[in-house]
Amino acid sequence: MCRVLEVSPSGYYAWRKRPQSATAQRRGRLTVIIKAIHKESRQNYGSPRVFQELQARGEPCNVK
Repeated sequence: MCRVLEVSPSGYYAWRKRPQSATAQRRGRLTVIIKAIHKESRQNYGSPRVFQELQARGEPCNVK
């Protein structure tokens, strides 16, 4: 697979061992919160209301 993707095996394993970036951690946390808000609203809230709820909870985020 490494040959097909033109990456070295050592580079692949180094990438796998790397810790998750701060951005990836923040996005993962935000995804969990968004799913909880959606579930709490009985799956009625769309993105504008979810965004408003995130703002009300003090979560730093933007519309996108």
